[in-house]
Amino acid sequence: MQSIYQTTLRRPVRLSGIGLHMGRPARIVINPAGANHGIWFRRTDLSVRDAMVPAAWDAVSDTTMNTCISNVDGVTVSTIEHLMAALQGCGVTNALIDIDGPEVPIMDGSSAPFVNAILANGIVEQNEKRMVLRILKEVSINEGEVQASLVPSDFFEVDFTIEFDAVAIGLQTKRLAVVNGAFVDEIMDSRTFVRNADVAALRENGLALGGSLDNAVVVDGELILNPEGFRHADECVRHKILDAVGDLALAGAPIMGRYTGQRAGHGVTNRLLRKLFSTPGAVRLETCTPADVAGLPGVARQPEVMRRSA
Repeated sequence: MQSIYQTTLRRPVRLSGIGLHMGRPARIVINPAGANHGIWFRRTDLSVRDAMVPAAWDAVSDTTMNTCISNVDGVTVSTIEHLMAALQGCGVTNALIDIDGPEVPIMDGSSAPFVNAILANGIVEQNEKRMVLRILKEVSINEGEVQASLVPSDFFEVDFTIEFDAVAIGLQTKRLAVVNGAFVDEIMDSRTFVRNADVAALRENGLALGGSLDNAVVVDGELILNPEGFRHADECVRHKILDAVGDLALAGAPIMGRYTGQRAGHGVTNRLLRKLFSTPGAVRLETCTPADVAGLPGVARQPEVMRRSA
């Protein structure tokens, strides 16, 4: 939803599946929450330690092939990025997510199942105005071939480039203003992907134990092992945009700025947020104005807003 006001779900959303990396069954309930609550996870399988974990950039504790958050008691929730992207892409401001284990279900490897369930259950406005994070000056991370930056803009935009030696992926680039329903229309159904040659090593390191052709695109050279093939010719770079939207959602408010990523992943995006908030004068938290609404993620259609996609 695109509005100057905060939002939450009309009623709880229930989903279940398997965790991509741990391979365990997982159930979540996305509950409505009051104004100024933000996004929090609650581990319902724990009774001894503090079960509440904030969806926040400074709670990120691991970025190995996913984004994992933790609280001061060491309670963790991993693989949150696709769900966070769905909440951001739908314009949901406040929610309490109950989860019965340490990892969010991977569903089909994209944000689409989360988005569809959220929209089917409905989103409602609240009485408090939302906040936005306005980028005031460029902040960047340069780690050789891996680069990421945030620069000022009047709307939330992602510009991403990837390059893989697998012919099926190759060099892909896409720039998208993530406004006016663009996430739902162009990004939400793009799935996580992996090279077939990397699967064995991932599993030897305790990762991708729940992975299958039902929840990931697997490529082998020029071949796509999934019978249905890609959902988009550039599905891989679209998924990287999806991941970036989810990881940037941990900033705590929609970003009014352009994120550029080159071969970037969860780790560099989180390091970029940490640099952003530690750089004096780089960002300002502001109350959302009517002029800001057109630059926000959300599902409402505004004919006068031109979405930029390349």
